Amino acid sequence: MAETYDYDLITIGAGSGGVRASRLAASYGARVAVIEEVRAGGTCVLRGCVPKKLMVYGSHFPEDIKDAAGYGWSVEGLTHDWGAMIAAKDKELDRLHGIYVWLLNTPGAVIVDGRGTLVDAHTVAVKASDGTETRLTAERILIAVGGWPQMLDIPGIEHAIDSEQALDLPARPDRVVVIGSGFIAVEFAGIFRGFGIETHLVFRADKVLRGFDEDVRVTLTEEMEKKGMLIHAGTLPERLEKLSDGSIRVHLNDGTSIDADTVLCATGRTPNTKGLGLEEAGVALNWRGGIVVDEWQQTSVPSIYAVGDVTDKIALTPVAIGEGRAFAETTYNNNPIMADHENVASAVFSQPPIGIVGLTEHEARERHGEIDVYAAGFRPMKYTLTENPERGLQKLIVDRATQIVIGAHMVGVDAPEIIQGIGIAVKLGATKQQFDQTVGIHPTAAEEFVTMRDKRPDPEEAKAAE
Repeated sequence: MAETYDYDLITIGAGSGGVRASRLAASYGARVAVIEEVRAGGTCVLRGCVPKKLMVYGSHFPEDIKDAAGYGWSVEGLTHDWGAMIAAKDKELDRLHGIYVWLLNTPGAVIVDGRGTLVDAHTVAVKASDGTETRLTAERILIAVGGWPQMLDIPGIEHAIDSEQALDLPARPDRVVVIGSGFIAVEFAGIFRGFGIETHLVFRADKVLRGFDEDVRVTLTEEMEKKGMLIHAGTLPERLEKLSDGSIRVHLNDGTSIDADTVLCATGRTPNTKGLGLEEAGVALNWRGGIVVDEWQQTSVPSIYAVGDVTDKIALTPVAIGEGRAFAETTYNNNPIMADHENVASAVFSQPPIGIVGLTEHEARERHGEIDVYAAGFRPMKYTLTENPERGLQKLIVDRATQIVIGAHMVGVDAPEIIQGIGIAVKLGATKQQFDQTVGIHPTAAEEFVTMRDKRPDPEEAKAAE
């Protein structure tokens, strides 16, 4: 006799990946419960990309207004209400939370408030806010709890805030130190500086965005410095000290220090797996605590699956959504789908922003050997009549043997919007000739991707020629 469970599927975590999987599964007739200890929406909607990008927009207005003078506009008495911005942002997040609840309720999924932890391969314990605990069973369990900010292990780190707390600062600080050089760090550095805050960026690498294309790293580092961000490359904080006036002194390993009102530790995120009972249930984890899954999102325990940032693969919302859809289609709609992790386009909402798809130049040389590189620096037309010195970069990386475009990178105005379209071409395996045959839209920055004709000299070939 088949075992009877309370549900066909229990999902722990109501972020983008968990919600997509759960609502699709419910729409296909599965009995679904979704356990969430905060509120539906997850990191991206409530504590990450959405509120952060809203703040990016807000921080860019001072520069836009300054540029407007070049077009004859005069704006006097400019002021900013930080509290009003935070309130408006929170109102939008409340609206989005409501949409996520609706998305689950409409197909009949049940939302269970509380913290879910694994008991065994088919059982989840749910601890409510009042301390009471219930147990639910399901044929399958899906883990979709996302990631969590990673803090440095140095004395005084309790005086720093993380990237989630940075979205809810009650007042505008005058001085900020951002620790880190990844996409979260550079995005917040741009936000703070845009609002006129003295902003220091402290990191141990030589340039920002370790792992990105080298030209992108160089370009963004230079442009951030132009905007007045104080870059402390090759430097690490050793300890934080709370001063009597309430400010924080950041002691650096070069013997110097920086005083700030706020210190943001933005040194990355880790899978949010602690205390979930995963190891006790036999679920294998990698060295960073990420859940190990196969191409079907299945863990080492056959009845337990995982999607999104908790798997420590590609920490992007659309990837989590794609994995959630693939799981639901495969398991509950007799439509086997594996999530596609190749040539995933992404963006960094730095100032200026970045859009990328495919391989970096370094990765391309390692994988393909001989490559052709096309690159162009440019000043956005928008700034022609202004004193804004910002410049951008566009770059194509081509496999020499096949002439297939295997990487596209852009730094500059509208880069994320432009790369989304370029990403389709790269995904389809378009060649450089096909790019060249495409008529550009003039005058735009995007047209540069179809008008680049001059290859950059190959450094290895140039060395050999000597």
